[in-house]
Amino acid sequence: MTAAEYNKCVDLHSDGLYRFLLKNVKDRDKAKDLVQETFTKLWTKAEEVSFEKAKSYLFTSGYHTMIDAMRREKRHLDYTSDALKTSMTNTQRQYSDLHDVLNEALDQLPPIQKSVIMLRDYEGYSYEEIEEITGLNESQVKVYIYRARVTLKAYIGKIENVL
Repeated sequence: MTAAEYNKCVDLHSDGLYRFLLKNVKDRDKAKDLVQETFTKLWTKAEEVSFEKAKSYLFTSGYHTMIDAMRREKRHLDYTSDALKTSMTNTQRQYSDLHDVLNEALDQLPPIQKSVIMLRDYEGYSYEEIEEITGLNESQVKVYIYRARVTLKAYIGKIENVL
């Protein structure tokens, strides 16, 4: 990859990568740092990564960089079914902003489910691409997406509660 192609990758993919990381880490500065670290990794491997594969490499590297940062910070929360049930019962109140409801619901998901649902439904990746990015096999990706959607549906409840 040439310097011009690298710069084009920054222009094309930095915003999408930032949105993906921000949705997961919920901290603008950390998300910016992760994006910077991911592009640094791309620059060091510029000779090995072709321009056509750069987007996949960026999201894969960004995902793994985020997971490493989460492990370093020991922010893995213990998600139990009791905590999810408690959260679901608290959503019976009326909401006026669907965006807030969806973000609150996404925050209730375990990190892996949140990542795959965002890659699929927010970023539009195929199952195969998500498999490549996360290192999971395709059936695991489908299971995590299904479980995330079931949890989101249970959390949000009826559409009348949201509108």
